[in-house]
Amino acid sequence: MSNLKSKEIRLKSRPDGMPSKANFDLVEVPVPAPKAGEFIVRNAYMSVDPYMRGRMVDRESYVPPFQIGEALTGGAVGQVIESQNPSYKVGDYVQHMLGWREIALIGSDPMSAMATMKVDPSIAPIQSYLGALGMPGLTAYAGLLRIGALKEGETVFVSAASGAVGAIVCQIAKNKGCFVVGSAGSDDKCQWLKDKARVDATINYKKFATEEALTAELKRLAPKGIDVYFENVGGIHLTAALSNMRAKGRVVMCGMIEQYNNTAPAPGPWNIIMTIPLGLRIEGFVVSNHFDLMGDFLRDMGQWIKAGKMTWHETIVDGIETAPEAFLGLFKGANFGKMLVRVGPDKAV
Repeated sequence: MSNLKSKEIRLKSRPDGMPSKANFDLVEVPVPAPKAGEFIVRNAYMSVDPYMRGRMVDRESYVPPFQIGEALTGGAVGQVIESQNPSYKVGDYVQHMLGWREIALIGSDPMSAMATMKVDPSIAPIQSYLGALGMPGLTAYAGLLRIGALKEGETVFVSAASGAVGAIVCQIAKNKGCFVVGSAGSDDKCQWLKDKARVDATINYKKFATEEALTAELKRLAPKGIDVYFENVGGIHLTAALSNMRAKGRVVMCGMIEQYNNTAPAPGPWNIIMTIPLGLRIEGFVVSNHFDLMGDFLRDMGQWIKAGKMTWHETIVDGIETAPEAFLGLFKGANFGKMLVRVGPDKAV
């Protein structure tokens, strides 16, 4: 019988514009004993992701909004410490969607079962299953290969290229024999992209902060044009990409983090008309609609990791109480690669 207590982060109020720490509450709660089919996980790491900002707004979307006074949810990984489920034994490492808390009671309902899977710590550190080997990695894989229909030898432009998704996009494209241009927000991030991720050319977008400057720099680096643009940012990045696309190019709409905290509508790209003469395809996607690729993704990632053709960077902060600050850091460029919060020990039993 569980006598455990867990600290968790709850949504205190809905943010207007950029969230602040005042929108979150830290509380301690008892953890119920697991019933038949349930088990308890001591979380080691939890993920903060830009998409969570949209769930803080009370509106209909592809996932329900967070509720005031309830613990937030998101990706987490940890170790089973109690179990009434024969499929999950004490000591197993699992990935699930009850992050933003130190200890999670995983239910037997179908939704919990779908979102929970065992992970193998012998392949990579367990936190990797929240980044390169988890949702961000699968997002990169599905977006570039299925939505972007990448072909060998093409030219690929990636915004937020040093981020959790962007860095994997860059390396998959390189592994497929493509020329890659990556945009990031510092010289250190750009250097990492060149040295570690094997990106061919980089743009520190803070040095090209106008639409005209970014468009011209992209044209200089990719004079023959862009075949696939992987969109993570929006704003002038999208405009610059549209001005440099080749005929039959594809724009993969993964995210637009620049607009997530807007309080007024952002203007659309003035050059969207380029989709007509160039026959461009612009397509958005949500990774949850592409879980059928998980087997192929893990197979290919395992091979690339073994061959030394895949690497990643992580930003890790400690303590459940730091989770709101880590989340806010996503919108200020505080993360280098995947942003994670360490909320417990890697080995709990």
